[in-house]
Amino acid sequence: MCEGEVTEREYFEAFRAWCKNPRVEIDFDGPAGVPLTLVNRAKDRRETADREANRRGDDFLRYDEVWCVFDVDEHPHVPDARDHARAAGLRLAMSNPCFELWLLLHFTHSPGMQHRDDMQARLRALMPAVPRKHVDFEALIAGYDDAYRRADRLARDARDRGDPVTGNPSTEVYLLTASIDEDGARRRARPTVQHDNSRAKAQAAAEAAAVQVKRELRAWTTDGGDNDADEHRSMIAMTDDEPDS
Repeated sequence: MCEGEVTEREYFEAFRAWCKNPRVEIDFDGPAGVPLTLVNRAKDRRETADREANRRGDDFLRYDEVWCVFDVDEHPHVPDARDHARAAGLRLAMSNPCFELWLLLHFTHSPGMQHRDDMQARLRALMPAVPRKHVDFEALIAGYDDAYRRADRLARDARDRGDPVTGNPSTEVYLLTASIDEDGARRRARPTVQHDNSRAKAQAAAEAAAVQVKRELRAWTTDGGDNDADEHRSMIAMTDDEPDS
């Protein structure tokens, strides 16, 4: 479940298609959500799926993983949300200050501690042709493996300093994308993506994913896909914390 009505939803729908992983469900929690509310709703969703699996005797109806995606930003009760999620066995993908940091890492290294407005402005400057809050997935995905390495480096550097891994700047979204991208670990094991044809392949795959998103993902989002054939079923939960403009 995610908190972004537009940016996060567009990114994850396109990323799911790029990975060819329809087993991932994306749930949007509606406007004015807060992390603790999102976590509680995700917990209820998982419990409902478990009850239905028990009733029907079908373990494929259970979620193997449930992720909550939200910004640290100025939300209240973030530590409470993290504690509740851990107790309920949910996974978190928090970004500090905001999800746009994860997108920015597809293009460049972290700019250091920033306010969300500055982070969003930097991202818009890199994607000037894209309307506010929307994403150019074709441009982003070419730098995905670099974004993964950069986000992981932020977390490792924070641990080395003895700082919280969720401080500003940080993002745990790379952990979620790694769960969705089943071939990612093998691909990232290459010495570099700069001097092979990975980027060209990523660009072509992204263009195909964009077409697939338009044709199929609305159906997947509505009905959850073909769950009878699922071997690994996950959900991403979302909520929106600011109105569109």
